[in-house]
Parts: sequence; structure tokens; C-alpha cells
Amino acid sequence: MIMMTTWLVLQRPETLNDKQKTLLKRLTQQSELSEASNLTQGFIKLIREQLPKNLDGWLEKAKNITVKAFQSFAKGLEEDYDAVKAGITLDVSNGPVEGQNNRLKMLKRQMFGRARLDLLAKWLILKNE
Repeated sequence: MIMMTTWLVLQRPETLNDKQKTLLKRLTQQSELSEASNLTQGFIKLIREQLPKNLDGWLEKAKNITVKAFQSFAKGLEEDYDAVKAGITLDVSNGPVEGQNNRLKMLKRQMFGRARLDLLAKWLILKNE
């Protein structure tokens, strides 16, 4: 149920069907879950719409919520405030590089114990053709 709730909260409201909207509405009738849901959706909006001016207000709300996970998350964001603010405002992303790193690690794990590095290199070259 936790995974379903998380998925519902993270979706764009306009993409939910009536059944999902009803379920989300019922779930958020609990005050703690409602607070967490609103804060989560606020952060998602802040990131998606690149609204760095809203970051300070969001951090204050997150520090004052009763859910410890948000307090900890806000503390971590404050510790690296300049990088977080830059991440919201800049269009630059290291996502493609990280994707290639993850792909390489996955392939390396698949080959672990099977052969030496030279076979892994040949296999990577063949996979990219």
C-alpha cells in the first residue's frame, strides 16, 4: 500500500483517473499524510517548474512538519543549498553520464566471474554497434 500511495502522490494530478483521485483523496484525509502529500507535491512543482524563489519557503515548511523524513531531507538540502538552488535553475544535467555509468556497472556485474577484462571490453563494443 505504501508504494501505491507514493506513486499516487508523485503523479501529475491531471493524469490520474477518477478511481485514483478518489483513493488519493481518502488517503490524504489523515492529517499527517495530507501534510506529507502537500509538501511532496510542492517540492515536485518547485523542481518541475524551476521555481528557486519557492525553495526557502518549502525548506521552512519541511523543517516544521511532524514527519522526520522531511526534516532530515530539508536539513540535507540546506547543507548543500547552493548546489540545490543551481540544480533547480540550470538546465544542465549529468543524467546521461550517470545513465552510462549505471549501464556499464550493470554489464560489469553480469560478466563478473565469467571472464577477464578483455572479454568485457569486446562485449561492450559489440553491444554498442
